[in-house]
Amino acid sequence: MSRCDMFDPHPNLSDAINNDIIQSTIEGGVYVQDLTDDRPLEVQTEHRSYFVLRRADGGTVIWGHPVYCPEPQPVSISGSNWGGSLLKVGFIGRGMHLEFHHPDYDQPIITSRIREVKELSSEAIPSALAASR
Repeated sequence: MSRCDMFDPHPNLSDAINNDIIQSTIEGGVYVQDLTDDRPLEVQTEHRSYFVLRRADGGTVIWGHPVYCPEPQPVSISGSNWGGSLLKVGFIGRGMHLEFHHPDYDQPIITSRIREVKELSSEAIPSALAASR
């Protein structure tokens, strides 16, 4: 499920940043663009489980948060960060924080640290979302 790209430390980045990038490769994750269409991804964070679905039309929906997305909500996934402003674009990675943009909020929503990322069967799609496909 993860892209296995080798990373050469960049001389213009600090050792800490280079180490974070290398660690994200070791911990694993998935690039949103590599998700199988209409196949949900479970993203377990320290506080809850989110479900991410890349639609065949290229859009992305997320659900699992009782306030921001209790039902499937179209969003734009920016990527994952390490708890600061540095973003691994388009990536959902273990040990990182998922960052996404919700149309009803001006600021990005950032989850707690991701513990696990796994692809589920298409039967895990909520019936309301499946009916709209």
